[in-house]
Formats: sequence, C-alpha cells, structure tokens
Amino acid sequence: MRKKTFAVAALFAAATLTLSACGSGDSGSSPVAAVSEDGKQQAATVLDQPFTKPDLVLTDTRGKSYDLRKETAGHPTLIYFGYTNCPDVCPLTMNNIAVAKKQLPKAEQDALRVVFVTTDPDRDTPAALGTWLKGIDPQAVGLTGKFATIQAAARTLGISVEAPHKDKNGKIVSTHGTQVVAFSPKTDGGYLLYGEDATVDDYTKDLPKIVKGANP
Repeated sequence: MRKKTFAVAALFAAATLTLSACGSGDSGSSPVAAVSEDGKQQAATVLDQPFTKPDLVLTDTRGKSYDLRKETAGHPTLIYFGYTNCPDVCPLTMNNIAVAKKQLPKAEQDALRVVFVTTDPDRDTPAALGTWLKGIDPQAVGLTGKFATIQAAARTLGISVEAPHKDKNGKIVSTHGTQVVAFSPKTDGGYLLYGEDATVDDYTKDLPKIVKGANP
C-alpha cells in the first residue's frame, strides 16, 4: 500500500472539512486519504509533522477518570471518534481494527491502546460504551464526557465533530470525521491518519510496524 506524505497544515484544513453522518446515506462525505500519482486513494496518510496527542481527561467505561496522555504514554495508540448508535462506519472501523489486532502477538496486543471517544456523550454513558465495546474488543478504551471537551479535542487532530441532531427521518445522528489517528510509542506523536476505507488487511499489514514505532 503506497502512501503519500502531506504538509500537516494543508491536511488539517482538509480534515476539518470532512464529515460523515453515520447512517445518513450521504455519499458525498469521504475520509481524508492519501492520493497516489495515479489518482487512486490509499488507506493511510503519513504526516510529515505529527499531531500532538490531545490533552484530554474523560470518563472511561468503569466510570473512572482517564487521562489520555498519561494512560497512553509510551504505548502505540489508535484514536477514533464515533458513537455506539452508528449503524455503519463506526462499528466497521472498530471491528476492522479489532480483527487486525488479533493477528499481533499477545504482548503487542496488550501494549496497543485502542481508544474510542464518543461523539454522542448524552447517550453513550460509561455503561453503554462498555457493553458496546465488549462485543468488539474488550481491551478497547471507551471514553465519554462533556461534548464541548470532546469536540475541542477532536479539532486538535483536524477531526470535525458536530453536536448530535435529528435527521430528516427523526433519528438522532452524530456527524463526525471518520479518521483514525495512530500515535507512535516512541514519541507519542500522531504520524498516521487512516480513512474509513481502511480495511482489515490494511491494519493487519501496518499494525506490526505501528506497535514498534515505525511508519508502514
């Protein structure tokens, strides 16, 4: 899988404009992705300047305070913003990561931090997050808290998140960027950005390098 390096300032501007209303059927939204010379989109973008891990303290699935920087320092970390009532992109993304993670040696699985930050905190209580994640990856970290705090943290990674709202059918949807950001265990910097088109095979191929702090 070829990847193209982007200047982070340009990527940030593009990412903040990329939103996906999960389950809305809006095909006009697509994730930020690398574009190769032949015009085909690639699953991951390698940043020439890494994102800084958000200075974020939220509540985990046990109802305990979780300091993102402190708890994930020195660990390979994948961060994704989504919500449990999403019928499509969010569960697919988390399942793809979970399946790929199982291909790693046990020690590397234990070292990897997969963090799911809800964009729908009113409905995604610690208990709801815990139940949902248990069926995908019991080791995954689920975080909830004040929407404004979550939205601000996502923005530092170039990911736009809008407050949950009712669609034309009366269903509550959460419109949010669909990128997964991978952070290095060596520097805690976010060097890789995956779009919603990233497959199990993409993550299976890349995770062994990510956990070692190398770019795929």
